[in-house]
Amino acid sequence: MYLRHPRSHRRLAAAVGALTLSLALPQALAPAAAGAPAGKPGDIVSSAPTSFHPLPGQPTNTRAWHVEYRSTTATGAPNTVSGTVIVPDDGRRGPRPIVTYAVGTVGLGDQCAPSAGFPHGTTVEASLINQVVRRGWAVAVTDYEGLGTPGDHTYTVGRAEGQAVLDAARAAQRLPGAGLSKDSPVGIMGYSQGGQASGWAAELHASYAPELKVKGTATGGVPADLLKTADFNNGNVGAGLVLMAATGQNAAFPELDLDRYLNDQGRHHVDFMRRNCVAIDTVAGLFKRVSDVTVKNPLDEADWQRRLRESDLGTRAPDHPVYLYHGLVDELIPYEVGKGLRADWCAKGAQVQWRTYPLGHITGVTVGAFPAMEWLADRFAGRPSTGNCG
Repeated sequence: MYLRHPRSHRRLAAAVGALTLSLALPQALAPAAAGAPAGKPGDIVSSAPTSFHPLPGQPTNTRAWHVEYRSTTATGAPNTVSGTVIVPDDGRRGPRPIVTYAVGTVGLGDQCAPSAGFPHGTTVEASLINQVVRRGWAVAVTDYEGLGTPGDHTYTVGRAEGQAVLDAARAAQRLPGAGLSKDSPVGIMGYSQGGQASGWAAELHASYAPELKVKGTATGGVPADLLKTADFNNGNVGAGLVLMAATGQNAAFPELDLDRYLNDQGRHHVDFMRRNCVAIDTVAGLFKRVSDVTVKNPLDEADWQRRLRESDLGTRAPDHPVYLYHGLVDELIPYEVGKGLRADWCAKGAQVQWRTYPLGHITGVTVGAFPAMEWLADRFAGRPSTGNCG
C-alpha cells in the first residue's frame, strides 16, 4: 500500500506545492454528473486529448487521452473514475497488446493523480510506463477511485482498485480514435499499492471482466494482508502510511468513523494528507506509532478488522498466469506477506512464477519491472508459463 520508486523523493516533495497550485484536469472535461453515471463498467463518460511525458520536457511518440469512465465501488455502486490511455504513434494497425498499469502510492489529493502529472512529466512511474509503451503496447493507467474525480481516494481498498484497473482496460478498448480492439490481448501490471490493485484485478477478472483477454498479471511488493502490513509499520518507517490507509478505508466505508478515533494531531495529519501528495520523507516521518495520533487504535476494533480483511488477497486463484515478486528486505511490505500470497495462490491451483529480489521496497519497483515486462512479452507471444509453485 505504499511508496515505490527510487527516483528523487525530494523532487516529488518539492513538486507537491507547485502541483497543488498549477495542475488541473483538461478544461474540456466536465465534472462527473451527480448520482449514478449511466452505462456499464468501462464505458467512456468523457475524454479529451492530453500528452504523456516521462520527465519534464521529454517528448514521446505517443497519442494520449485523459478519460473518465464507469467503474464500481467496493460496495457495488456505480461510480466514475479517471485515467489515461496512451497509444504508441507508430503507424501500426490491428490489435496490439494493452497493459492496464496500476501505479503505487501517489497521495490522496486530486492533484496527485497520475493523469495530472503526465502532461508535465511529474508522474513518478512515468519512466517505467514509457518502457511499456516503447514495446509497442498501449497502456491504460487508472487514477483509482477518488483521485481526479469527486470524493475521497479509497486508498488500499482492494476491490475498488481492482475493478478500476480492469475497467481502465475496457475504457481503452472503447475509446474512439485509439485504434484498440476488444480482441487485444491484455496484461495487468503494478507494484506496491499497484501490486494490491493488480493482484485484485487478477483475482476479479473471471467474475468481473471475463471478456477481457487477459494473458497474465505481473505484480510485485504486494500488501496482500493489510493488518499484518499495518502491524509491521507501527513504529516503523511507514507509520504515516498506515494512517493514509485508514483514511482510504474510511472513504470507502464511512460507517467506520475514523474521526472518533483520532486525537488533534491525528486530525491534523489526515487533513494534510487529504490535501497533498505523498513523499516518503514527509508522510512517513510525521509520526512513529498509531498511538501518537489516536485516542484508541481503530485497527483493534472488529468492524475495522472485518473491512480490512475484505481487502486480503489470496482468497481466490487468478484464472491466468501470474508473475509475483517481492524484496527480501522490504522495509514497508513484509516479505512474509508476499511469500504468503504466493502460498495461498499456489494452494488454490494458480499458475504462479515467484521471484525474490535481495532488495528493499523502493529499489524493487525499478529492478523488478523489467523482468516483469519480459514475462508479459512472453505471455503476449503465446509462450507457455509453467510457474514454480512446486
